[in-house]
Amino acid sequence: MTTGESATSMRSLGRAIDVLEVLESAPSGLRLSEIARRADLHVATAQRILVALEQRGRVERDDNRYRAGVGLLFGAHAYLTGSPLVLNARPVLQDLAASTELTASVFVKTAGFDRAVIARVVGSDPLRYELPVGERLPLHVGAGKTLAAQLDDEDRERLVAEVTPYVAASGKEWTAATLRDELERVRAQGYAVASGERVLGTRSVSAPVRNPDGQPVAAIQVTGTLEAFPEDRVPALAAVIRNAADRLGRQL
Repeated sequence: MTTGESATSMRSLGRAIDVLEVLESAPSGLRLSEIARRADLHVATAQRILVALEQRGRVERDDNRYRAGVGLLFGAHAYLTGSPLVLNARPVLQDLAASTELTASVFVKTAGFDRAVIARVVGSDPLRYELPVGERLPLHVGAGKTLAAQLDDEDRERLVAEVTPYVAASGKEWTAATLRDELERVRAQGYAVASGERVLGTRSVSAPVRNPDGQPVAAIQVTGTLEAFPEDRVPALAAVIRNAADRLGRQL
């Protein structure tokens, strides 16, 4: 393969991934023109990519709308059954959920300023909403702040500039200054507390999971309703979640 052919192949691969990421953000599906617009592609190029992905089961089409296909489950299954982080997280989360009665989860940062749930165990006092494994969530709220606080200075400033100002589910207004201060506090104290930031009536505490080299690779969290997780539980659960993060990190 020549250098030119290699560059063309890489460009085609990148465009196919762009299309898949567009469809990931639209579970109900999109029309061809909208996919092309969001992926910044010519309509004919987007259509060629969609046809190839549909033939491989990675895309499905119904009434002129395209959506993610069942074939994407194979890659997800391979990750969930082969990732050392996921495999080692399960017993840690089971112990957390049993001891705290809260829902325990592990998140990882994804491309851009997002995070994804990769493992989750529901406690005996379940939440009033579902958060399935694989859900894409923002990085600037909840356990995402634990991951955001670990970014280098340049990326942290880019995040702050991109998402602020915003209003949390609780109605609290966040400016660039308040988010910047919060991320500094999270970085210094080693854990993040969130109350009603993404879902009203909930509270969570999370801590970074570091691999044996000391690099942050995930965030581990317990979360519950305000009734199950009153503010006076924060100090004790912060210690519990940091211990769980250390335990998981040692196993990687």
